[in-house]
Amino acid sequence: MAALENGVTGDTWFSVIDTGYRPATLQAAWRKVAANAGAAGVDRQSVEPCAARAEVSRGELEAALKAGRDEPLAVVRVESPKGPGTVRPLGIPAVKDRIVQTAVKLVLEPIFECACLETSSGCRPGRGCTEALREGDRLLKAGYTQVVDADLASDFDTIPHAPLMARVGERVSDGRVRQVIEAFLHQDIVKGMQRWTPTGGTPQGAVISPVLANLYLHPLDCAMRESGYQMVRDADDVVVLCQTAEEARAGLADVQAWMQANGLTLNPDKTHVGDCREEGQGFDCLGYRFEAGQRSRAAQESDSDTRSDPGQDRAHSRGQSRLHHCGIEPDAPRLVRLLSARASVDLQRHGRLRSATVALAAAQAAEASRDRAHAGRPSPLAQCVLC
Repeated sequence: MAALENGVTGDTWFSVIDTGYRPATLQAAWRKVAANAGAAGVDRQSVEPCAARAEVSRGELEAALKAGRDEPLAVVRVESPKGPGTVRPLGIPAVKDRIVQTAVKLVLEPIFECACLETSSGCRPGRGCTEALREGDRLLKAGYTQVVDADLASDFDTIPHAPLMARVGERVSDGRVRQVIEAFLHQDIVKGMQRWTPTGGTPQGAVISPVLANLYLHPLDCAMRESGYQMVRDADDVVVLCQTAEEARAGLADVQAWMQANGLTLNPDKTHVGDCREEGQGFDCLGYRFEAGQRSRAAQESDSDTRSDPGQDRAHSRGQSRLHHCGIEPDAPRLVRLLSARASVDLQRHGRLRSATVALAAAQAAEASRDRAHAGRPSPLAQCVLC
């Protein structure tokens, strides 16, 4: 109770797995997975047949997670066209694994969000293209026209597991949560007759991958801000805007040094420094091309990336409700919503709260409405403990 209202000592959460396997959390996770549909995994079970025994499956998952016995199945590897002569590997987890990942994401995302900076816009609740594009426009108009357009090689396939888990441990010390995450990082991959265990990277196609990837790159956001750079990052796309060419070259060197120190590399074919006022020296950001003083729609790749896959949310593109858009599940257990509210208090305290305020206010109003409709039930905070 005190932790929810006042935060936790050292900003490290020690026991959150029980929130992940509560029936209400698993039910909310199932609804999100069912709404996304998606292809069947290695067990050949799609969402439709799973719906027939959803309650039984939920109970089995709850028992397995509570006992620490849940083991994820292998991920089916498929390849999607990415551009001329290139493909993007995508993974299709089993439906039951997508449910577990979504439940864990519902619990961990608000905890990790407390520390995120405004420079990061991709794969975050309550943030989208608008904020990043406006910031890019603002900086360009302010004279930050020398641009470092940096792109990670192999997306997030090369993130080393040990440093990633160390960063998870800085915020969440719950050993059972770490066990679940590590199990997903080491899921076998099946492609045709081949089968192997990955030694690094977050699996593209996994619901929880964008959360982990943002967590891993958060120190880059901090390092660039502390060095005085103006940066906009959308998942693995990094744009540093500078006022001089010398500053831009130094910025690229700093980004490369950070990547090398953290086990990552930049894609040399997609990384460049240029004056975006000139033809051919612009940059792409969130589906737009900034070049020669203009902003226009960039040429779109033919398929989704780490943010869009057979098992992940499509709420943004389908234009669902503001609550869903901001990553707040109205029917999730109250502890999850209180964690989200706690994250927003921290963000507001540091001056980083934006559109999430609207969503949280709506969630609180909906909560109050439900409580009034069910007079005599325990208060939201009390019921959080009782559920």
